[in-house]
Amino acid sequence: MQQIINFLIKEKNFILFLLLLILSVFFTVQSNSYHKTKFINSANWLSGGIYSKTNSISDYFHLKEDNIHLVEENKRLRHILFNGGEVKTDSIILDSSHITKYRFTDALVIKNSYSKQNNYLTINKGKKHGVKQDMGVISYGGVVGIIENTSNGYSVIQSILNTLSKVNAKLKKSNHFGTLTWDGNDPHIVQLTDIPGIAPVKVGDSIISGGMSTIFPENILIGTVQSFELDASGNYYTLQVKLFNDMTSINHVFIIENLNKEEIQELENSVDE
Repeated sequence: MQQIINFLIKEKNFILFLLLLILSVFFTVQSNSYHKTKFINSANWLSGGIYSKTNSISDYFHLKEDNIHLVEENKRLRHILFNGGEVKTDSIILDSSHITKYRFTDALVIKNSYSKQNNYLTINKGKKHGVKQDMGVISYGGVVGIIENTSNGYSVIQSILNTLSKVNAKLKKSNHFGTLTWDGNDPHIVQLTDIPGIAPVKVGDSIISGGMSTIFPENILIGTVQSFELDASGNYYTLQVKLFNDMTSINHVFIIENLNKEEIQELENSVDE
């Protein structure tokens, strides 16, 4: 306490000057509208800058939480889009005028290969989450691949960047179907084969999923035609398709469960027999 008193006595002139300066500024601002306006604007600018920086820091620490909310919202919208109804609850119950055909489960990619001939992705969802073999997997940019194997908590996806991959796809504008494959070269380009030579094909045409299997719903984005050529017979096109997805940086994905798959397969098997 004595040290504080000694300091005040020692610095009394400076402290007096500071108090007088503050008082003079205060009275100047109060008595002059111009100075008052400038002071308020400066204070607003300073406080606004501080709040902006504070908010930016706060937003950074909430990015993970916000990202989770965005993934959940995206999943809800996909349920609505591919089931044609209105989602009522988190359990994905639609109104009575619609029948749920697809259920979506979000997952995080924990491993991704794209430089080999046969590439795979590993995700953090497995059997305990309802994931099964031969389920389709998509992301924000479209088709990613098909579930090949599962454990209790993880699954492996056969990427569309896999020379063994075959996905039903079509030209959006004409509905001509073909098979989507990959030649093992460019990770941004896949091939759509068996498109009839009578199909009206142009560079820039959109390619989407065909919906001719129980794996992917119809009309999921895939990419655009970069180039095309007829085979030697002139009967079929091979299209070079630039993917909407950047398969080298896949993060969040959605697993598609076709709730009518077993019924469809049972019916088809009975016809084959």
